[in-house]
Amino acid sequence: MALDPQAQWVLDIAEEKGLPSLDQLSAAEAKAAYEERALTLTFKDVPIGDTKDLEIPGPHGDIPIRIYQPVDGKGPLPVLVYYHGGGWVVGSIDTHDALCRKISNAGPFVVVSVDYRMGPDDPFPAAVNDSVAALNWTASNIADHGGNPDQIAVGGDSAGGNLSAVVCLNARAENSYMPKFQWLIYPATNMSMTTASHEAFAEGYFLTRPLMEFFQSHYLHNPQDVSDWRASPLLVDSLAGMPPALVQTAGFDPLKDEGRAYADRLNAEGGSAEYKDFGGMVHGFINLGGAIDQASVCVEEGVNALRNALTKTEGMSD
Repeated sequence: MALDPQAQWVLDIAEEKGLPSLDQLSAAEAKAAYEERALTLTFKDVPIGDTKDLEIPGPHGDIPIRIYQPVDGKGPLPVLVYYHGGGWVVGSIDTHDALCRKISNAGPFVVVSVDYRMGPDDPFPAAVNDSVAALNWTASNIADHGGNPDQIAVGGDSAGGNLSAVVCLNARAENSYMPKFQWLIYPATNMSMTTASHEAFAEGYFLTRPLMEFFQSHYLHNPQDVSDWRASPLLVDSLAGMPPALVQTAGFDPLKDEGRAYADRLNAEGGSAEYKDFGGMVHGFINLGGAIDQASVCVEEGVNALRNALTKTEGMSD
């Protein structure tokens, strides 16, 4: 499949503006630049019923979260704990605010967006620990915020997809709250970067090899972290006992093959994973809804999968 014309337009605009790649900046500069750039092409003017910013306790200190209540929807509602993308170095609840609003309204769901710690100030596994703490807090407290604690899913894009998969594996390891569903949007599942898609799309499609190396260098403590399942969930010994999943990838994305491999392993090891590739898309497209129509299609598909999975959960609990 050819590159989608809207995705090509976004790439062309970035080139015309001559903006430096994030890997050419310091970590602090990259964080600031991404905050500005992410808001340029995301969904625009999305209404919301209500938002509430809180700080919840975590192992490294308080964790900022934002709770979204949809415009329409009678509680208690199903819940999505959302982890934003950004290579574990950039991104925030603000860069993904419009996306979370859209998901909340479309559900309707209560969405809990997590501002987990990131590198280089708080390297691996701080992001994992915060993400786990946010899920467990949600299970214990979301009933006070209009959510149903028996209907909690996790989801996220890129680094957030990685964290969504990892918190499910951690729940199995610790026998703690297990999400009912995982929505993995072009997830990073293997830090080794050795697949064919990593070779084919190493340059020219936003997420370049130098940028991935930049992210890893600021996130991981040492070379051994690459093979830790909390960084590379595809390398875990077993994926048995994981919740159902929707895994979405982009056709022109270095992470495509490892996303598909994760879905394949979930299915092979007793789980249930639906896999969908958006063939003409580039990495990051779900948060480019102001310019790329397929972003809304991707959201709709994910929301439908969540709704179907959580409705089944509701029926089982009656």
